[in-house]
Amino acid sequence: MSAMSLPSPQTPRLAWFAALGGLFLVAPSALGQILIDRRPGVPIRQGFEVREIRIEAKIVDQAAEVRLTQTFHNPTSMTLEAQYLFPVPENAAIRNLVLMVDGKELVGKLMPRDEARRVYEGIVRSKKDPALLEYTGRGLIQTSVFPIPPGADRTITLKYSTLLPRTFGAVDFTFPFGGRGFTSKPIGKLRIEVDLRTTNDLKTIHSPSHDVAIDRKGNRDAMVTFQRESFLPDQDFRLLFNEGEGALGAMVLSHPPTANEDGTLLLLASPTIETTPNKTPPAKTVVLILDRSGSMSGKKIEQARAAMKFVVENLNQDDLFNLILYDDTVEMFKPELLRCNAENRAEALRFIEGVRPGGSTDIDQGLRAGLKLIADESRPNYVIFLTDGLPTSGETNELKIAEAARAANPLKAKLFVFGVGYDVNARLLDRLSGENGGVSFYVKPDDNLEVAVSRFYERISTPALTDITVTFEGVEINRAMPRQLPDLFRGGQLVYVARYRKGGQARLILTGKVEEQINRYEFPIELAQEGSNVANSFVETLWATRRIGAILDQIDLKGKNDELINELVELSKRHGILTPYTSYLAEEEVSIQDRVALRSRATRNLEALNVTQGTFGVAQRRAKGTYLQADRVPAPVDLPPLAGIEVQSAATAGRIVGGERGAVAVPPAARGGRDRTPGEVVRRLGGKTFFFKQGRWIDAEVTEEDLKATAKQQIIQRFDDTYFALADQLRGDQTAWLTLDGPITLKFAGRIYLIEASQENDAP
Repeated sequence: MSAMSLPSPQTPRLAWFAALGGLFLVAPSALGQILIDRRPGVPIRQGFEVREIRIEAKIVDQAAEVRLTQTFHNPTSMTLEAQYLFPVPENAAIRNLVLMVDGKELVGKLMPRDEARRVYEGIVRSKKDPALLEYTGRGLIQTSVFPIPPGADRTITLKYSTLLPRTFGAVDFTFPFGGRGFTSKPIGKLRIEVDLRTTNDLKTIHSPSHDVAIDRKGNRDAMVTFQRESFLPDQDFRLLFNEGEGALGAMVLSHPPTANEDGTLLLLASPTIETTPNKTPPAKTVVLILDRSGSMSGKKIEQARAAMKFVVENLNQDDLFNLILYDDTVEMFKPELLRCNAENRAEALRFIEGVRPGGSTDIDQGLRAGLKLIADESRPNYVIFLTDGLPTSGETNELKIAEAARAANPLKAKLFVFGVGYDVNARLLDRLSGENGGVSFYVKPDDNLEVAVSRFYERISTPALTDITVTFEGVEINRAMPRQLPDLFRGGQLVYVARYRKGGQARLILTGKVEEQINRYEFPIELAQEGSNVANSFVETLWATRRIGAILDQIDLKGKNDELINELVELSKRHGILTPYTSYLAEEEVSIQDRVALRSRATRNLEALNVTQGTFGVAQRRAKGTYLQADRVPAPVDLPPLAGIEVQSAATAGRIVGGERGAVAVPPAARGGRDRTPGEVVRRLGGKTFFFKQGRWIDAEVTEEDLKATAKQQIIQRFDDTYFALADQLRGDQTAWLTLDGPITLKFAGRIYLIEASQENDAP
């Protein structure tokens, strides 16, 4: 049947509109064709299945060649008359477009923004479904109509080339998946492959949207991959990178300030991949301290021995090292640090073979013995401390143990702590690592300690830049994190976030030690200014995530106060980052405007931090570490409940949903509304957070005073002319606000918009 004919009465056919973020099967009638859609009210997310998507991109500098292959399945008993739409990534220039269906070329049309906007709006009006409004500022590729028979698959291939935009020094590759509005069923298989090549050295690579794997082949090429099965996309795929000369690369991304809020910057710094063959890595000192008390018997001591062997076997020949064993006494491999030559390595491995568990746990004595060995500040110094228990011998006071460790570490060696199992004082371990420039890791009882330690050591085995400082000229920054900058290792990346007041031209100065020499690196930067249309809202949310971690750490180690609790609640609410102590924000009956009640409940919930051991004590510190060390907008951490404490967990209260568009723990009571999934209770869209309360979406920025000020409120019927007039005022990713299904209370440009259901039925 051609695109201009009507279906015959003998063959049931259904002109259909459906979409998978960026991939649209559209009813011809919705686009002004003469075919009549027999079910014009069918919403976008229903009617077809996506079996597989494969995205392959080859990028050389800013030039990208993209190949998209996707397989759709028609599960209905009717033939779907399909038309394929592809929203052009923002600021992209499409060339050499080829579209194929099952190997046969399909006619396609590339529409500019204004023409595409009319198409998007026409579909939204016809379908009574707002999902496509997210793309109203973009161009559009539209095909002719093709059928998908009942029960059949169709494989669509799209190939195009484009010149990627460069903003403030970062090249930006975006692939439009769209939000949850485009499909209610997961993709069967999804694989993304991006082959990056640059003329100059490839420096920083970062995806703010997806947890990608990055395999650097050398200084100028890398393969970036993302693969999932049964995956429900909730945001576009985005990859940022930069290139340049020199031993260090830096990329600064920013989100502009407003009249009432500071701007936010994200600094990503990466060392050049060393490709010189046989070059000796920088020398370092490594001291391993192992708890060999009686509780370490069995599988734990076997894995601990294997972990220590891995570290010793992978030390470099110029490294210094020693091994410390402790229970209620301390045993040292040697009384001083040793160079890792073949003889010392072999003797150390024999020493490890003889490790046997027994006795109680004197954490204080074991730590001080290891830290006091550090004597050479000209090289990086790392202490790896493993324990599975509480301090039961010698000094047992948490604060005194921490103070003694600081006093024994005048050269500020980095202390990395591994807590094994749940019988540890997790607050003590966090205090020890945090006050000595390191990080805590928690190994579950059924996890492999050897794997955890070996993966960690592989990351720190080759220091590239140590004793790092970051300063800015031409701009004032505040609330920067982390406060103690970590060392930078080969293949690693420094993540640094801060707030700033006024954007514009500035200069970044980064200093650090390379072996025994202090190096200084300077980079001209430009920070987004107030009013600029820079789509980097994820930068602000990432800063908020790390700030939440810092607040929780301060409350945990120093005690709570009203100022910190107020900030915790406000950040959680504004950015949709629901911690175990603020997950009540997602409950339908909780008013997000009642600041006093919100603070009171958070205050009660934070009492849970008094639990320092056991499953819950460890889980709380693991969650805190996730926020503190976040390098992209996070998924929250699943925490078990504690009797008597109002802390909801995903295991008992609902499902946790993560991603740039939302990261929430969802109580069952919040799951209201038509066909509403748990992930739709709290949504983060276009730099705003919305909560589903009493049958409508509430903008987190709406205050109690706003709700009372009827003079600045405007009621809008969904899908009428005023609704689309409001959409015309929105810019960039702000249009995503209107894709929420159901009534919306929105604060925009000083007004409150009450968007109500259309007089005709919304999408069923």
